[in-house]
Amino acid sequence: MTNHSNEQQIYAQNSSPALLVDQDWHDITVKSEPKSETLSQAETALNPSKKLQDALEKKGLILKKHEENIKFLRRQENTLNDTILDLQVTLGKYHSSNSLAQEESELENIQRKLKHTNSAAGIVCQLKTRHSTRGSQFPLTKGMLGIVATLGKVDDDTINSHLSSYLGKNNMLAVVCKTLDTVNAMESYDKEGLVKKNSGIHGLGASIGQTIDGRFRVICLECLSPYVGKFITNDPQRRLDIQKPRLPDGEIPHGFIDYAVNMIHIERENLFYVTHDGHGLRETLFYNLFSRVQVYQTRKDMMQAVSLITDGAISLDGEIIKSPGDYIFGAVEEADVKFLKASGPPCPTADYSAIEDKIKKIEWEKERISDDLRREQVLLKQAKVTFDAQREELIQFLAQSSKTVQSPAARDGSALRFQIKSEVKNETGSGN
Repeated sequence: MTNHSNEQQIYAQNSSPALLVDQDWHDITVKSEPKSETLSQAETALNPSKKLQDALEKKGLILKKHEENIKFLRRQENTLNDTILDLQVTLGKYHSSNSLAQEESELENIQRKLKHTNSAAGIVCQLKTRHSTRGSQFPLTKGMLGIVATLGKVDDDTINSHLSSYLGKNNMLAVVCKTLDTVNAMESYDKEGLVKKNSGIHGLGASIGQTIDGRFRVICLECLSPYVGKFITNDPQRRLDIQKPRLPDGEIPHGFIDYAVNMIHIERENLFYVTHDGHGLRETLFYNLFSRVQVYQTRKDMMQAVSLITDGAISLDGEIIKSPGDYIFGAVEEADVKFLKASGPPCPTADYSAIEDKIKKIEWEKERISDDLRREQVLLKQAKVTFDAQREELIQFLAQSSKTVQSPAARDGSALRFQIKSEVKNETGSGN
């Protein structure tokens, strides 16, 4: 061995590939002359250090691949952020005083719902309004869209009351989550099967001084079977193109207004790409809640069309058919919880809508890239652990081999130090 500035460089014995090792680097470079595949395999079989070198080199390539993937995904993410910013500037200040009036109306409506404070819905509403800054600090809130009552709007008070009554309070106060992971994080349990009050949505409630009494409903969008038909052409609300009921003579029944699922107004940010599959709230949440429930002007109109009702119906004078043969009669009661009232600026222009749609598509793509980035970061961390373990194994093997071939005097008179030097691009001072 040759000493250079009190450093000993140890090379694999009986092997033409030379591994230059340095403690401060996690990458390696194995230099070797071109050899035939047969010779290389034979060398590996006879030389344990060569086998360790090859394994470490493969792990290094895997590690480098994950690092490059992360850099690529981050570049894509930055590009999408720039594009979104440019499009938002193009939109300008469309939402002005009308938007403020609408927001105040929504807050007032939400405040009425907050009488259900000892409920999951009450906690979610408060986190979305009064404690929005605190709520954003919790990962769980990012996966919760809100409650059913706040995710749709109806501009007519009578229709609003009847649609809300049809769903009932439990459905109107159901917490809507994007993914099953968020649903699973809503509650956790101890060894006795009791709910942990310091975690999940119970922990969120405790953070704002609220508790949850009783049970509550949670709806997971990614687990719902979405509507798979067409949408009404050029409809900015993306209403479902469901064939209207028709009598034997081809006429639409007298008094038929529309399908309940199409009478809900949905904010544009929830019309597209709410789920990873690109579905919005109408074809997932509201289609599963209302299905093909028909809305009629009067009981008489509804009963005359009863043979055409497959999934239930509502009349604006109070009668409800939950399903064929299942009727609800009696005095109409004011719905305890209603949808928000649709108000605010007029329907945006086609150009404005197109830009908003483009932003939603880009945001959806960005979310998918973020998921890929998180996966790559996990894989990179795992690859580094494996690489470091195999590197340590190789260093120990080379150290042991060096002690074997050195004389006792040489071993007593020198201190081993290992260097890993790699040809890492854009690094200085890492030459051979």
